[in-house]
Amino acid sequence: MDTSRDPDFAARLFGGRPDHTLALLRAAWPAAVGPDVARRTEVVAIDRGILRIKVPDVRWQRTLLRLRGTILGRLRSVAGGAAPRGLGFVTGVVAEAPEPLPAAAPPADPPPPSPALVEAAGGIPDPELRARFLAAASRYLGRFAGDQDERAGAATGSSSG
Repeated sequence: MDTSRDPDFAARLFGGRPDHTLALLRAAWPAAVGPDVARRTEVVAIDRGILRIKVPDVRWQRTLLRLRGTILGRLRSVAGGAAPRGLGFVTGVVAEAPEPLPAAAPPADPPPPSPALVEAAGGIPDPELRARFLAAASRYLGRFAGDQDERAGAATGSSSG
């Protein structure tokens, strides 16, 4: 068994705040259910470990209930300990999902993922999901890179202006 991989890396990275966990699960949802189902459903909230999904009608709810074990397993493979323990459904008009960004052309070039991030993502078996996770995590962590650079400059006495 490879003990160098940490299955809860995503949970540590995104699980600290409910809005971060929800963002992670929203990003993982299309890969967990497929693009067609993702277009017809909407991840609306996570409450006490239950991921709330808006579906257009009871028929969709029944279908997803039958698939919940598979869906939860796929979400666990991405989110680790931040994955929901169950699914809950509400019926209503599902918001039209924005066109997904192409995986090869993210909106801004994220910094290259760190070796630790790549190693942790190695536990995600699906290559597309692994690539999306790495891109999202790199963009997220890259937001703080400027803060670290400023702090390092202040510590060494250098200034940028």
